[in-house]
Amino acid sequence: MKKILAFLLVPGAILLFPKIALAHCPLCVAGAAAGVTLTRWIGVDDSITGVWLAAFLGAMSLWLSSRLKPVYKPYIYLVIFATTIWSFYKFQLVIRMTQIFGFDKLTFGMITGGVLFYLVDLIRIKHYFNYQKIAISLGSMAILSMAIYILINYYI
Repeated sequence: MKKILAFLLVPGAILLFPKIALAHCPLCVAGAAAGVTLTRWIGVDDSITGVWLAAFLGAMSLWLSSRLKPVYKPYIYLVIFATTIWSFYKFQLVIRMTQIFGFDKLTFGMITGGVLFYLVDLIRIKHYFNYQKIAISLGSMAILSMAIYILINYYI
C-alpha cells in the first residue's frame, strides 16, 4: 500500500514544485502558432506571416535548446528552420506566385524574421522591467513586419 501511495504522490509533488520557469514557454509557442494560422486565414501577406512564423519557430527552438547545452543552440535553431522550410516546399504550402529578392514571400519572411529573432536573443542588455526579453522580441518582429509591409506596398 505504501508503494502505491508513493507512486501516486511523487508525480504530484514534482508538478507542485517546479524547478524553474522558462521565458519561452509552450503556451507562448502555442499562441504564436494560433496567430500565424489566423494571419493566413484572414489574408495577411505571406512575407509578414513568415516573419511571425519565424518568431514561432525561434521560440520553439529556444525553448527546446534551453534544456540542452548552450553549444547546441545555433544548430537546433538552424535544423528547426531548415526542416520547416523543407517541409513547406515538400508539401506545397509555399505559394510560388511572387518573390522578394529571389525568395518566395513566405521563405523571405521566415529567413528575415529568423535572423532578427536570433540576433535579438543574442543581445545582452541591462534588465529594466519584467518580461523585457519577450517585449523586445515582439517589438522587433512588429517593426520588421511594418518594414516589410512598406517594402512590399511602396517599393516592390
